[in-house]
Amino acid sequence: MRFLNAVLTLVLLLMVAAGGAAYVFNSQIGAPGPLDRNKVVVIPKGEGTQEIAARLERDGIITDRRLFVAGYLWARFAAWMDGDKTVQLKAGDFEIRQNASIKQVVDVLSEGRTVTYKVTVPEGLTSHQIVERLKADPGLSGDITAVPAEGTLLPETFVVARGYDRQTILDNMAAQSKQLVDRLWSQRKKDLPIKTWEEAVILASIVEKETGRNDERQRVAAVFHNRLRQNMRLQSDPTILYGMQGGKVAWGRPILRSEIEQKTSHNTYQINGLPPTAICNPGRRAIEAVLNPAETKELYFVADGAGGHVFSETLKDHNTHVSKWRATEREIKAEKAEKEKAKGTPIPSATLPYTNAPASSRSLIRIPSSKEQQGEAEKAPDKPAEKAPEKPAVKAAEKAPEKASAPEKAKDPVPVKKAAPKEVLPWSTQETKK
Repeated sequence: MRFLNAVLTLVLLLMVAAGGAAYVFNSQIGAPGPLDRNKVVVIPKGEGTQEIAARLERDGIITDRRLFVAGYLWARFAAWMDGDKTVQLKAGDFEIRQNASIKQVVDVLSEGRTVTYKVTVPEGLTSHQIVERLKADPGLSGDITAVPAEGTLLPETFVVARGYDRQTILDNMAAQSKQLVDRLWSQRKKDLPIKTWEEAVILASIVEKETGRNDERQRVAAVFHNRLRQNMRLQSDPTILYGMQGGKVAWGRPILRSEIEQKTSHNTYQINGLPPTAICNPGRRAIEAVLNPAETKELYFVADGAGGHVFSETLKDHNTHVSKWRATEREIKAEKAEKEKAKGTPIPSATLPYTNAPASSRSLIRIPSSKEQQGEAEKAPDKPAEKAPEKPAVKAAEKAPEKASAPEKAKDPVPVKKAAPKEVLPWSTQETKK
């Protein structure tokens, strides 16, 4: 009995000691950690428990790597006792909260709650530009097998984990584009001059590059629809750039006069109807605008000087709006000149951009300096049209019927100087004798 009493007493003491040790240990792994703010830790693939513990200690997330290893082993033992799934530290990007305890860190790393980030593909990029953008993202992985066809990708923002596959993102964009076909094509207006979904995407890509304002997309789309109904050439400047450079196009660069007259498969100054393919990957709103354009008879639009456009049904009204825009443009130039003069910066000579007019009366002019512009201020252009660079697009131009006589050739190509987004100059024309 004395022996049995001694054994029971020893067992009781061991149990009390073990319980006390477990209480102290649990208090230590549950105590707030040293991290003074939220932090993202990257656990590479292939690192073992000891290496992960050392990394966490170096990053100031834990104070003792040995205690972390012990806490991890204890978590695995407790999961085994409860019959739960095996606890295993995972690789990835993990956000550790401020003052996270060892127990909380083990939970985060073992549950695989990795940090996600956004991959944004903006509207208006070519398929080649989208592929290059994904390749340049260091947070993604994997190769891209081929550049998709132009206009087959739907620009979108994706929330992914670090290391997400690039080709999978492209596949998702293509799949979403097809889903949009089924939803929007059946809801289109029935009297449109476009007959297929492919034609809708082609026209939407032009609208995408002509205007960046959502409140104007339907009116811009209506202008192009009206031109197609009247067999007028679209004469869209972005198609000039794409026709020369394809998917590697540098949007918004100056356009030479000779490039306007250069015939390519996509140059809508030189071809009738739509180009053979899209010139970029349009966004959802541009496609919706093309399939449900505004109810107007407008054929022209020109910049209003405030980031938007003024639309016209007749060439006469359009000329009036262009004259107003040119007056606004002169005011902008004068204000800019004063600022440059105050800074002591040399002021370059002014050059107006060029564009199309009715083919029977088109001639391109140049106003090389501010003084010359003042001398010509009283002269209003007879048949102007406007031009749009990449973002706040600034033009839709008129084209004469196919039976009109050919335009008079310009003498020397003059490059169009690129202006700031709020200082985009309209295109100008002057009637000449045949």
